[in-house]
Amino acid sequence: MSPVIAPAVLADIAELRQLYYAVYGPHYPVALGTDPAEMARLISDPHSLWLVTRCPDTGSLTASAAIRGESGSRTGRLEGIAVHPEHRSAGLAAALTEALCAGMLDTGRLDSVYATVRTVSAGPQRVVARNGFRPLGILPNAVDLSSRETLALYARHAAGVLDRRIPVTEVPAALLPLLRTAESALGIGYPGVGAAARPLPAPAPHAAVERLEVIEAPAFVRRRFREQFPGAEGWFYPLHTPNVLLTPEDGRFEVYAYLNRAGGYGSLLTAHPDPAAAAAHLEPVTRALARAGAGYVEALVPLAHHEALSAFLAQGFVAGAVYPAMRADGDGFHDYAVLSRSGERIDFRGVAVEPPLQPYLDCYVSAWASTHLPTSSEVAS
Repeated sequence: MSPVIAPAVLADIAELRQLYYAVYGPHYPVALGTDPAEMARLISDPHSLWLVTRCPDTGSLTASAAIRGESGSRTGRLEGIAVHPEHRSAGLAAALTEALCAGMLDTGRLDSVYATVRTVSAGPQRVVARNGFRPLGILPNAVDLSSRETLALYARHAAGVLDRRIPVTEVPAALLPLLRTAESALGIGYPGVGAAARPLPAPAPHAAVERLEVIEAPAFVRRRFREQFPGAEGWFYPLHTPNVLLTPEDGRFEVYAYLNRAGGYGSLLTAHPDPAAAAAHLEPVTRALARAGAGYVEALVPLAHHEALSAFLAQGFVAGAVYPAMRADGDGFHDYAVLSRSGERIDFRGVAVEPPLQPYLDCYVSAWASTHLPTSSEVAS
């Protein structure tokens, strides 16, 4: 019997919270399944779509999933996939995912949808893969549930989008293995891309920034962000609203970030007057976020921005994923790289990856070792 799929409504919120508790327990760090006000906003959001399935006999909720969008962006996020333990192995997650993609991608509302998938088992990877999502890389230590977990990044694009990617001619040498892995995994090309001859920049000495003030006042940070970036020209980080502002005492630059204490992670979104103003000070910025509770910090950087990529790589960030055709620009689309740094020990022994994801894991391990382990000459000296 086909599952009964319908949009979530406000009257479902209490039962939805029970569903997410039954699936994830008390450590689920996503507001979609825990915060009634946020759940109400998502259900009512015209840019998003939340679907549920119900038991034909009892009418009780059996599964839930959503694609979250936002005004001005054509990138969405698949999130909150939850199937009640008593109704697993019935294909509910796959049915919901396909219905969501049909409603958001096939209708032209979005250009792509991404998902961050748990790797404690291979099941979640199979669900999204069966629904046309393809692996883009891994995010090690990306979230703190009952313990630190590595996530896999997957995405599905609307028809024709990947054919309109804007070419890139050079990237830092450290990114070439990731691009070659993506070529094989996704069937896309990076013809003519070579390693830039420019060396990585030297990081600024710690004394260059005496002290960073960390301002955690979400409403103020949002207002300040809108004042500094009244348009979209200087910022692109879909579905992340800054809630933390970091600045030195002289105020010569401002770094805007998103901090999720429940999940133990943070995202560096942008800087004012421009990202280059703070590029040399990524070390103190990252350390400040770590002290605030972000054991994992990531940044989304255009593949064409060599200077920004080099700045992150010079500060110990490692590229774990590439998102092709993530942002529209006229008739074309820009590719982005996801770079991250973890302040906690990365342990892949409990990670379960499907064969299409394995090359990304191997690529990340090699890149991490090249970044953080001494070379044979350094050991000998």
